[in-house]
Amino acid sequence: MSFEIPASIRIHPRDTVAVALRPLTAGETVEGMTLLDEVGQGHKFALADIAEGDTVVKYGQPIGRATRAIPAGSHVHTHNVETALAGELAYSPHLGEGKGHSARADTDLTWRGYLRADGRAATRNEIWILPTVGCVGMTAEQVAREAQTRHADLIATGKIDGIHAFAHPHGCSQLGDDLDGTRALLAGLAASPNAAGVLLLGLGCESNQLDALVEAVPVWARSKLRILSSQSAGNEIEEAGLLVDELVAEAATAKRSELPLSALTIGLKCGGSDGFSGLTANPLLGRLSETMAEAGGKAILTEIPEIFGAEQALLDRATSRDVFEAAAGLVNRFKRYYLDQGLPVSENPSPGNLAGGITTLEEKSLGAVQKAGTAPLADVIDYGGQASVPGVTLLEAPGNDAVSSTALAASGATLVLFTTGRGTPLGFPVPTVKVASNRRLSEAKPHWIDFDASIALEGGQDVADAAFLRKICAIASGEPTASERGGQRAIAVWKRGVTL
Repeated sequence: MSFEIPASIRIHPRDTVAVALRPLTAGETVEGMTLLDEVGQGHKFALADIAEGDTVVKYGQPIGRATRAIPAGSHVHTHNVETALAGELAYSPHLGEGKGHSARADTDLTWRGYLRADGRAATRNEIWILPTVGCVGMTAEQVAREAQTRHADLIATGKIDGIHAFAHPHGCSQLGDDLDGTRALLAGLAASPNAAGVLLLGLGCESNQLDALVEAVPVWARSKLRILSSQSAGNEIEEAGLLVDELVAEAATAKRSELPLSALTIGLKCGGSDGFSGLTANPLLGRLSETMAEAGGKAILTEIPEIFGAEQALLDRATSRDVFEAAAGLVNRFKRYYLDQGLPVSENPSPGNLAGGITTLEEKSLGAVQKAGTAPLADVIDYGGQASVPGVTLLEAPGNDAVSSTALAASGATLVLFTTGRGTPLGFPVPTVKVASNRRLSEAKPHWIDFDASIALEGGQDVADAAFLRKICAIASGEPTASERGGQRAIAVWKRGVTL
């Protein structure tokens, strides 16, 4: 049953602010009061007088403190609120207190995917070319283009889903942990179930040597690798093409089969968030995460700096003391990463976030962590690590859209669910499902957006959840995403160290 969208929403009974669901004008009566200011869609206004220094509350949690007195009905934003975040914290374990997940949709739904020999399931059956170093990135792209032309009939008939090269500028002039990170990321991508076959294309003299990269690929994934050093080859284009042809012939024998939700691994991502992201799109992913956890599937959460200020609720859902300590340590390690560079841990939100109504990092984080719902926090893995435990896995990676989405794909996600209030065309190695937080974006950019989460405001959460799960199963079964249709495929490597 549909209903009229109200002018505003108070998310939690403890909140001292409400969120405008449409542009509001000064003098308008909303929430039983007369607005003193214009309030943009997604922005906040005070529900009662807030004194200077008082905590401002949204989602039932502090999102900052008032820098001046804020009369009831006033616009609440950066001009009168500031972050209260500082540095590292000592967290107390309350294991299981935040756990309250339950299936929110039909856990018996199935999808049609590729079951690999290692027992993992893929949403796509593709050939990937991964250059070890930026010097052969364009070579990898040429090899992929020529192979796509040669095997156009197999792609058109669905025997394989595509041949893609993922160029990047790294792999040389790197040292220590920085080089290790690049190697771990590429090794994780090579292990992806969606890559039926992988050509690792090297130059020969780079820091990221082929033999070390192969050693970093999990043993169970090495049989699908082909290796070529360009400096040791005669005509590297021709030799690489022959290796790709071998991989294509093997991949073309794979068939989709009926699989349960438990076989699916989703990556959770938000980018270009606005004031609606924490109301519609991120909670939609959260309810799906709860459904996935109930079904025995895996969901991967990352963007560690966008947990700052909301981490305790996530830590409370840790399934063990070891998981709690690993997650708390990861959050503080990221804070130290900022502090060691002389930067505040609250150096966020972005200009786009601010324009969309998000005021502080606490507010952004409280909206962002909703992507995991109340599903149990079951594991914590390093950058380039592999998710292996049902429930939510916390992955080490920053908030940058391209870096974190690539890290999700490398950790085993076969779909990345990307919520956005502002929009972005970019896609990543695995199907990237763009979920709009608001109707305006969905209607303006249908060539970017796959699902409009604002239907939860109109038809209710149950309607939105059921439609979203059906959409996810369809995409997992081969329906192309908007970014796939647009040819948007890219990776980004997290560069942390010096460049020689």
